[in-house]
Amino acid sequence: MIGIFDSGLGGLTILKSILKTLPDYDYTYLGDNARAPYGNKSQEIIYRYTAEAADWLFQRGCRLIILACNTASSKALRQIQREYLPSKYTGQKINVLGVIRPLVEEVARLPKIERVGIIGTKATVGSQVYETELHKLNPDLKVFSQTAPLLVPLIEEGWIDKPETKMILKKYLRPLKTKQVQALILACTHYPFLLPEIRHFMTKRVAVPDPGEIVAQSLINYLQRHPELNIRPTSGPTVRFYTTDDPVKFKQLGEKFLGRKMESVDKIEL
Repeated sequence: MIGIFDSGLGGLTILKSILKTLPDYDYTYLGDNARAPYGNKSQEIIYRYTAEAADWLFQRGCRLIILACNTASSKALRQIQREYLPSKYTGQKINVLGVIRPLVEEVARLPKIERVGIIGTKATVGSQVYETELHKLNPDLKVFSQTAPLLVPLIEEGWIDKPETKMILKKYLRPLKTKQVQALILACTHYPFLLPEIRHFMTKRVAVPDPGEIVAQSLINYLQRHPELNIRPTSGPTVRFYTTDDPVKFKQLGEKFLGRKMESVDKIEL
């Protein structure tokens, strides 16, 4: 089973693409909506919350967990991989992956790209993880970052189509457009809910990859390279949804974002 974890609903953009690409696997999605957003929290808290979520997912049979959350990927993943897994799950064939590396590799492969924009939460932008990873692959890239702290709560409230949201989005994007970036990384899994508006405002001259599509393709390659995880297609694949907050609200918004019905959403505590 594959676990998908996010601080809230944003990871559904990743799951949506994964289900389209790899529909025959079992998935468990966990949204920590009660403690969202993570973007304004300390690294210590983000790590603790992420480790608690990973524990819960592993205990329910997940062999691989994808942190479908840029904040958790940037602030907790390295510690999860280097300390948490070796100490708590010694010798077990399980793993936790993030969403940053696949996006960085995709942008670095784009031809004739010299100026890259990044839009994300304060925690992700402050970590400079995207700049670091991009410069590992191409030291000559010029990288410009922009925080967008209001977008996650607006999306979580279902305000995607509100004129206020579009106005705020343009305010965040305008500095990057002024810098004449040639590619834009959506460094938060919530932001693809606004992908059409983002692409329209940035124009066709700017490449804006869909993070969900990139991560889904990366997952295909990862599963092929790691048969030892024993994650295989099933004849009757299941998708289960859990939240730490109101399951009714999660289901109402989640079905809209996921583009499909959820049989049920259960509330859990971490």
